[in-house]
Amino acid sequence: MKKLHLTFLNETGKKHTLRPALASESLTEEAVRQAMSSICELGIFEKNREQLFVEPDSAKYVETIETVIF
Repeated sequence: MKKLHLTFLNETGKKHTLRPALASESLTEEAVRQAMSSICELGIFEKNREQLFVEPDSAKYVETIETVIF
């Protein structure tokens, strides 16, 4: 199963990752960039009076492979 990891920079340049519960496994770079920019424009994600998602940094799919033992 592939999971989407969106990494943003906060106001101080630290990285924060957003992992949507549901996301298509075939998104284009353009679609992801546009979605990340829209998230930044919202300005609603804050922790300790610091904006978390100020600038898009990177995006990737992470695939987890499980092997059943018994």
